[in-house]
Amino acid sequence: WQLVEYGGNWVRPGGSLRLTCVVSGPSLEHYAVAWFRQSPGKEREPVACIGRRAAYSTKYADSVKGRFTISTESDKNEVYLQMDSLKPEDSAVYYCAAEYHNEGDAPWYEDEFTHWGQGTQVTVSS
Repeated sequence: WQLVEYGGNWVRPGGSLRLTCVVSGPSLEHYAVAWFRQSPGKEREPVACIGRRAAYSTKYADSVKGRFTISTESDKNEVYLQMDSLKPEDSAVYYCAAEYHNEGDAPWYEDEFTHWGQGTQVTVSS
């Protein structure tokens, strides 16, 4: 298993970024993939999650609803996080994580995920 995040950068408030998580391992057919973030002095928190491909369920943290979109493509082992209307408080290291998901609700909390990437820095400032 290897998860690698791409796309972190510096952007002005109101701008957009698209993060990509490339998963080298089993097909995502039966795995949920989530994006987490961690800023200095704060705990790592879930941002968005997409469930196994048979269900394609999505879930978002209240702080990003309406601004962030998580998605995937059926022929690629990749998951994306489109981030629009970025705010300074969105600045953090963003991580993707994956966990087996066969039925029911997708995992959401940090301790429910086994496989993690190394993170990519997102900085929102003027």
